[in-house]
Amino acid sequence: MEEHRHETHPDIVKRLRRAEGHLKSVVAMIEDGRPCIDIAQQLHAVEKAIANAKRTLIQDHLDHCLEDMTGAMSREQRHSIDEFKAITKYL
Repeated sequence: MEEHRHETHPDIVKRLRRAEGHLKSVVAMIEDGRPCIDIAQQLHAVEKAIANAKRTLIQDHLDHCLEDMTGAMSREQRHSIDEFKAITKYL
């Protein structure tokens, strides 16, 4: 399989490593009997980091891979693609 990399991939890896660190700390917090509110806050940070990484990956894919696949388009066709890309930001 051909290597597939985008400019945003290093940033995504950083976000996921940060989420991995938060998740490890959540496990330790549970094992140490820390208060549920503290654990919930850390779980929220993990969720946000993963969601941001996913969003960045999807947007990057749409911005680059979809553009490469569709090539030149009319203004009307381009509008449909732009709307599709815009709505995916709400995933």
